[in-house]
Amino acid sequence: MRIDKFLKVSRIIKRRTIANDACDASHVKVNGKNVKASYDVKVGDVIEITFGERMLKVKVTDVRDVIRKNDAQTLYEVMPE
Repeated sequence: MRIDKFLKVSRIIKRRTIANDACDASHVKVNGKNVKASYDVKVGDVIEITFGERMLKVKVTDVRDVIRKNDAQTLYEVMPE
């Protein structure tokens, strides 16, 4: 699954277009490297997203195309910075 879609499905970012823009602006890193929106997410990847001054670091635990809103947080686990 593309990283922009994963960020939307997991509800880390609200809209896919915003996730796509964040990737283009180099605000998204996977395993320490800047990635484009087309990057293929795999279980075990560590995603770092910069929101202004704040940074969110998560580890991918599952990849699904469709998931309920209440279960979206099971796709990743938040890691300490």
